[in-house]
Amino acid sequence: MSKLTQLPAWHALWDHFNDAKNLHMRELFDSDPARAERYSLEVGGLFLDYSKNRITDATLQGLMQLAREAGLPARIKAMFKGEKINSTEHRAALHVALRNRTNSPILVDGEDVMPKVNSVLSRMGKFAHAVRSGEWLGYTHQPITDIVNIGIGGSDLGSLMVCSALKPFGHPRMNMHFVSNVDGAQLKETLKKVHPETTLFVVESKTFTTQETLTNALTARDWFVARARDEKAVAKHFVAVSTNKKAVADFGIDPANMFEFWDWVGGRYSLWSAIGLPIMLYLGEENFTELLNGAHIMDQHFANAPFEQNMPVLLAMIGVWYINYYGGGSHVIAPYDQYLHRLPAFIQQLDMESNGKQTMLDGAPVDFETAPIIWGETGINGQHAFFQLLHQGTHISPIDLICSLQNSSSLPGHHEILLANVFAQAEAFMRGKTADEARSELEAQGLTGEALEALVPHKVFAGNRPTNTLLMDRLDPRNLGSLIAAYEHKIFVQGVIWHINSFDQWGVELGKQLAKTIHAELAGKLKSAPHDSSTKALIERYRRANAQ
Repeated sequence: MSKLTQLPAWHALWDHFNDAKNLHMRELFDSDPARAERYSLEVGGLFLDYSKNRITDATLQGLMQLAREAGLPARIKAMFKGEKINSTEHRAALHVALRNRTNSPILVDGEDVMPKVNSVLSRMGKFAHAVRSGEWLGYTHQPITDIVNIGIGGSDLGSLMVCSALKPFGHPRMNMHFVSNVDGAQLKETLKKVHPETTLFVVESKTFTTQETLTNALTARDWFVARARDEKAVAKHFVAVSTNKKAVADFGIDPANMFEFWDWVGGRYSLWSAIGLPIMLYLGEENFTELLNGAHIMDQHFANAPFEQNMPVLLAMIGVWYINYYGGGSHVIAPYDQYLHRLPAFIQQLDMESNGKQTMLDGAPVDFETAPIIWGETGINGQHAFFQLLHQGTHISPIDLICSLQNSSSLPGHHEILLANVFAQAEAFMRGKTADEARSELEAQGLTGEALEALVPHKVFAGNRPTNTLLMDRLDPRNLGSLIAAYEHKIFVQGVIWHINSFDQWGVELGKQLAKTIHAELAGKLKSAPHDSSTKALIERYRRANAQ
């Protein structure tokens, strides 16, 4: 048995689960008129209603006891102190230092990291101002109108999501483009939209050796040089976010325009660092700072609030309740805001790459479920697609419904319809519809007899489906920063409970290693290598199709 499954709180929660698993939320609301008020809290401009979950006071007490027995208080302190909690890579996980707005010292190996953090932020701000103001000019002395970010994973999704979410705050002259897929179609279609004289490429790769990123970057460089006809012009149109100064210089980028970050910045936690340069270029230094401020507000709340009133801890432990006790293998992110349409993909990487692990910190295999499958779409579209499964399917998939109270479009009537759907879906997931209610509805519609009774079972909704409702006062940089940080900390808490390392990702390595060999075979540089019969057949099929 693992350490987790030996904890007293783990077993006590199983006893409680057996008593409480058949409780219906309808009954819980009926018996407690103050339930919504008691099971909600607000941090900054972010409000969480977690009352529509299959929980009672006893459930929450048990979950918080489990968190304490699992060592969560000490792990939170260790992260904020800069200890090397990423044990397999012997690194700190200090994304909180990147938005440490109080500037209090945070030590890594005895060195305060804050002076370097502030120095890079200052350089980013000056560069962003130069580009945005038109002071930075291209090789034909024209201001920059298009930013093309070339990266992948954490060097793509965070900036893409934030720039999409905060588009109303973006510079009116700037057009943002993000290239991550090594499939040449994405870069090809992007280059059709831009002009070499007015485009700035931001190449993001810590080592400047990431295959997908470098392939796209070199192709973009060739495209640019073929039109500019001057290798030296590359320095005016390419900048780098990296730690490899030599490789950056060899590419043709002026090392003065290389923005660094550190090994304690994990990729999927890196939008707060120089990886967020595209965000600052688009939104400006002031709005980027507000993004950091919002995250810092959530950091301070997470570090200091009692667990029972701690938003990330509550989200995490309620998630543990479904994953480990109810067997809920997936979790849905449903933003009711078109600007947040990339949020599900961002949270998907953040959660599944962090906690998709089957090995505990001590190297032993887990004997419990870890990260759920994260999926989703804008909620209003989801209602007409996968919400059917959520309402009447056989799976229990907790849902986060996310929206802002302020109307961002200013179009009359739209926002009221949108929010009506948010609140109605949360109520419908909770209440469901009984056979008697379905029968009454059908009778009111004039249906009787066998036809009525045949239809009743299909109109029944069991309800008791869990949701969290997350409301922002408005979708702005500060509130978005708080929302992202809340999810980061939620995921960290769950990793602590499961005794896994949320900050490595060794699972992506094997595919990369095998791809190098297969690429050499497909490119004709290697005749053949040992493979299973299926892989061999696929390689041969490619060779035949591209024999010419």
